[in-house]
Amino acid sequence: MVVSITRLLPMNFPDRLTMIRKSQGLTQRSLSEAAGLHINQIQRYEAGTAQPTLEGLIKPAKALHVSLDELVFDADERGPNQPRMRLLFEAIERLGQKEQAVIQELLEAMIVKYEARRWTATG
Repeated sequence: MVVSITRLLPMNFPDRLTMIRKSQGLTQRSLSEAAGLHINQIQRYEAGTAQPTLEGLIKPAKALHVSLDELVFDADERGPNQPRMRLLFEAIERLGQKEQAVIQELLEAMIVKYEARRWTATG
């Protein structure tokens, strides 16, 4: 099944793809060969005349050795916006799996508690 993500892509995806490709010294042809996509498809992505499917994103991301987030989102479009929260999440990533699981459970419980309070206050 091919999933279209046209509505999820930011306006600057073509520029980001071009920038990452060029920063790695790749031509459109070499990227198309590495990604297993036709060169015309890479050209359309970079020109902004075509939006890739999910598979169409995964292939160039793998060929460019970048995450989908790096290919699709600006650095400030993902993760916490507040610097303190960002530092906390970075610290959590350095903890062991058990500690991360406990923190995840705490966060999920706090979110459920907040949402329940919000719904009972408006209902």
